[in-house]
Amino acid sequence: MKILTVLTYYRPHTSGLTIYAERLARAFVKRGHQVTVMTTQYDPSLALEEMMDGVKVIRVPVAARISKGVIAPTFGWVATKLVARHDVVQMHLPQFDAPGVAFRARLFGKPAVLTYHCDVQLPVGTFNRLVNFVLDFQNNMAGRLANHIVTYTQDYADNSPYLSRYASKLTPILPPVELPVPTPEAISAFAREHHIDERRPVIGMAARLAAEKGVEVLLDALPAILKTYPKAQVLFAGTYQNVMGEQAYSDRLTPRIHEYEQQGHWTFLGNLDPIQMAAFYPNLDVLTVPSLNSTEAFGLVQIEAMMNGVPSVPSALPGVRRPVQMHGMGVVSQIGDSASLAESILSVLDDPLKYRGDIEAIKKSYDPDSIAQEYEKLFARLMKKGK
Repeated sequence: MKILTVLTYYRPHTSGLTIYAERLARAFVKRGHQVTVMTTQYDPSLALEEMMDGVKVIRVPVAARISKGVIAPTFGWVATKLVARHDVVQMHLPQFDAPGVAFRARLFGKPAVLTYHCDVQLPVGTFNRLVNFVLDFQNNMAGRLANHIVTYTQDYADNSPYLSRYASKLTPILPPVELPVPTPEAISAFAREHHIDERRPVIGMAARLAAEKGVEVLLDALPAILKTYPKAQVLFAGTYQNVMGEQAYSDRLTPRIHEYEQQGHWTFLGNLDPIQMAAFYPNLDVLTVPSLNSTEAFGLVQIEAMMNGVPSVPSALPGVRRPVQMHGMGVVSQIGDSASLAESILSVLDDPLKYRGDIEAIKKSYDPDSIAQEYEKLFARLMKKGK
């Protein structure tokens, strides 16, 4: 098949959505399909066109930014050309431009599939309310025009105001998850660099420093954890400086985090590439995903941790709670409740053998090739129906 994948941000931008899109696109290529990714040139230094791991990436120039979104005046023109040349169109939502792309797929008789990653909830404010309204409208238009919608779990779909409207054309497909196999030397080098032997247990968090990620819940939980484990430390992997739209949040938390940094209880690692992440997980005793709202739909990092034998403590958000519920590797904590988070983390740290899982079965369930096959079946069914 000739598959056109459309999303606002693609690699090298780092988020759960872009990592998912990259893994799936590469898996399609390995299975013999021709894949084009249409995205935006969010960073002017990026090439307008390049090949990445066999995937053709076309970036549309950006004229302006609005909140976390972009305005790309030629997006529609480029989409018209690309939709006409492909067999199927896959869009990753949330995405402002999705209805226009879905409409073009209808015009050209090409199946349009939305992969819906999460609901959008911007911080409180008049301007953000307007942005939310416009994005909700655009997503709904895309939902109506699309032939089918994919989401990660039925749990998230049942609790999403958006997805519940489209139950008749909805299919849950687990996300693709893969990591390189780390060498023992890389794991040991990571441990030495971050003083793992002297500062244990290690609590991992892999996210952007953003309000919806619930970083302050972990900060509030740390005193209780340190009371039981005085040498515990948090290793935070991910963007923590100049996160788009999160400066006020960062400014508010920085003084508290700085205190823990000075005491050796908190380390920012920055963005880690896949090889570095592969060395990161085996050095953890527990991973936490204390997210606060439905902008988090699953938490791919939980599966990455579990593949390395590391249990997870997520919040009880729909979708986010499912990896622990499905695989038994961890404890679910109450949303936004620091006491519950501390108690849940401590219960895992106190009895780690209780939270072992079937690692090989987990790897098989999320293998990108298996996920690509599920999409292939869906695409083929829709193409057959359209004939």
